[in-house]
Amino acid sequence: MAQAQLPVFITPEGHAKLKAEIDQLWKVERPRVTAEVSAAAALGDRSENAEYKYGKRRLREIDRRLQFLAKRLDKIQVLHPPAQAAAGDKVGFGAWVTIEDEDGARSCYRLVGPDEPDPDNGHISVDSPVGRALLGKTIDDEVEVRRPRGEAYFTILAVHYGDRPAIAEG
Repeated sequence: MAQAQLPVFITPEGHAKLKAEIDQLWKVERPRVTAEVSAAAALGDRSENAEYKYGKRRLREIDRRLQFLAKRLDKIQVLHPPAQAAAGDKVGFGAWVTIEDEDGARSCYRLVGPDEPDPDNGHISVDSPVGRALLGKTIDDEVEVRRPRGEAYFTILAVHYGDRPAIAEG
């Protein structure tokens, strides 16, 4: 018997980003590369035409990415985090969580789906070690995170749904 597949969640912003990538590939990148391939093909002998070969390879890459994104969009479910704001201080999908480590250093992370991590902007996957450890916890909870480089301990200082909150450095 086939096992039911669990939904993969994504924030509205992450969904919009995937849709924008599809639009960019379909409306801008693919037509541009197709025109380049046509121009290269018009030059004659395709067997030694590097521009033609590169263009055809790039078209295959674009088509594979478009196929992947289309399948992915069918599997994901947009979850609107503000609906969880009623959870108050409980960490859930889409929440911004301010934590403090053992040395007093503070960090702020947003828990997002597996398709949208962006560590430079504080977005971490709910499937990451830190994300899994934070889910379901509340303010003042101490969290142990088992990471590849060793265990770490954090205290949850704040949970916020909506725009990224400002944090005071520790």
